[in-house]
Amino acid sequence: MSGFEEGVLWVIGTILVLSALLTLVRIVRGPSVLDRVVASDVLVSIIVCVLAVEAAATDHSTTLPILISLSLVGFTGSVAVARFVARDRDVPMGPGQPPAGVDASGQVDMPGQAASGAAGAPGRGRSDEPGEDVRRGGAS
Repeated sequence: MSGFEEGVLWVIGTILVLSALLTLVRIVRGPSVLDRVVASDVLVSIIVCVLAVEAAATDHSTTLPILISLSLVGFTGSVAVARFVARDRDVPMGPGQPPAGVDASGQVDMPGQAASGAAGAPGRGRSDEPGEDVRRGGAS
């Protein structure tokens, strides 16, 4: 291995070690569970990168199954935690809080609904009255 290749490996190794240390700080400090999950997923990705650099530097293909396995474990772990957190958010937090999907006024938030209000409410969103275009004789 030439001096240039060795220098590049040292730079890459230093960057990966520093990023792993910063990721470990994020895992320890949090502040939320999702921050820790994302940081652990990043740490798995850094480990995959370290193994890929090692495989490229030594011309070994024996680490490729390990790379694929780690990638699959990281992906499925992240998806599982995301589904778990999404399921927990559907449960109301306390007796005074409305359930998920309902705002403080009691109106249900519907996907694709305009932010101006609920359908059928006069003056907000769609109403039964003809629009301004119809009143002026224009097309609706």
